[in-house]
Amino acid sequence: MIQAEGVAAVTDTDFDAEVLGADRPVLVEFTADWCGPCRQLAPVLSAVAREEAGRLKVLQIDADTNPETVVRYGVLSMPTLMVFDGGEPVKSMVGARPKRRLLQELEDVLG
Repeated sequence: MIQAEGVAAVTDTDFDAEVLGADRPVLVEFTADWCGPCRQLAPVLSAVAREEAGRLKVLQIDADTNPETVVRYGVLSMPTLMVFDGGEPVKSMVGARPKRRLLQELEDVLG
């Protein structure tokens, strides 16, 4: 998995505790080693995780080694970004995007 600096990884095993049980909104990137756009997105996720640390938890999950979560949320493309709030998926975005656009898309969740 292409690990974004400052962004923790989750697995099928700890997804529910780390994401669904979180005390604030969570942005999860479904990623894979072979995904070129995922590499482009890594520095963006690092910056968002750093800048929004108090309001947003940012995590990554390797789609190839965690198939249960991928199937559970119907993820078909990499990267898929899903926002969870209160234990529920509230937003889904597919594809890499610049930081400014990602933050704009997150505003309705972050307020």
